[in-house]
Amino acid sequence: MWGRSAAEATVKRLVIFVAGGLTYGLLEIIWRGYTHISMFVVGGLCLVIIGSMDESGEVPCLLWQACLGSLTITVMEFTSGVIVNLVMGLEVWDYSQLPLNVMGQICLPYSVLWLVLSIPAIYYEDILRHYLFGESIPHQRLFPEILVSENSAKRAK
Repeated sequence: MWGRSAAEATVKRLVIFVAGGLTYGLLEIIWRGYTHISMFVVGGLCLVIIGSMDESGEVPCLLWQACLGSLTITVMEFTSGVIVNLVMGLEVWDYSQLPLNVMGQICLPYSVLWLVLSIPAIYYEDILRHYLFGESIPHQRLFPEILVSENSAKRAK
């Protein structure tokens, strides 16, 4: 049987999933004028994964989280694109006309956009956890600890 903490963790992830799915769909409607239910699933999974990057206690730098967020979204887009567009033939999107695309499912320009959008997504998930579940907002570092430490040591001399 599930303990209370396991059930609470599941509810939190479900709420974050729904918030991510709704937000991703809304962004798509604003950007392209329409969305697809598969994007709800992709958006939900992406926010859960991106949000979990700073839950281990030691918060990675924001730039590293954004790079991992971009990679996460790109992999999720490719996977869902292969399933939804190529296997099922639903033609939800086609990036084949964009530069540096892979099978028309992902492309470099959108991966760069995901990098930029990952930063507000990181804060969005932290704010949701704070206001909905009373968790503290992690202190984000822009640069890796090693760069901060080296610069601090140089200034101290």
